[in-house]
Amino acid sequence: MTGRRVKLLLILAVLAGSGLALLAWTQTWVEVDVTEAAAASHLSVTGSTAAPAVTALALAGLALAGALTIAGPVIRGVLGVLAVLLGVSVFIAALAPITDPAAASAPAVTAVTGVAGQDAVRTDIAGAAITFWPWIAVAGAVLLAAAGVGVLLTARRWPGPTRRYQTRFAPAEGTAPAAGTARSEPTDAAADAPDAVGDWDQLSRGDDPTA
Repeated sequence: MTGRRVKLLLILAVLAGSGLALLAWTQTWVEVDVTEAAAASHLSVTGSTAAPAVTALALAGLALAGALTIAGPVIRGVLGVLAVLLGVSVFIAALAPITDPAAASAPAVTAVTGVAGQDAVRTDIAGAAITFWPWIAVAGAVLLAAAGVGVLLTARRWPGPTRRYQTRFAPAEGTAPAAGTARSEPTDAAADAPDAVGDWDQLSRGDDPTA
């Protein structure tokens, strides 16, 4: 596989991992049944409440993908490390609601019941079930971290930045002109053109330059 293709696939992987995490963050992560507030006995807790850190991490991943498109070999290595760290961070943030959905939904329960504190909130939760969206965020985190490892392993193989526009210079004296360019030759008209400086010198000496 060529370096250009590897570069494209890894950048797309970073974009995909970050995009999955960001998409999951906007969806419902936990379904909660609350016993105290009868009017709001069922709550749908989104990722913005259950894992608020995911959005910033996912946006950082998207920005990192853009930086990879123009980075040199050394910066690619740094960005690869950052991609791994972002993937691990998203993984930890997304895994917390999976392991403890009641704690992840506590802010939403507090907003409805007015009860604060982990222990007090848990007594008001009759049941809490996670949806599949936290797992989507976990998958995005794994993909992002794997892409970061790929960047670290292949950064030296990536093609460097190219110049789309180059200035064309005239050939140096004594060299042949470039192909497709016309070489100017002196014409008789140029050779017969009057010499203004020479005429002025003749007038200064009292001679008639027209003679």
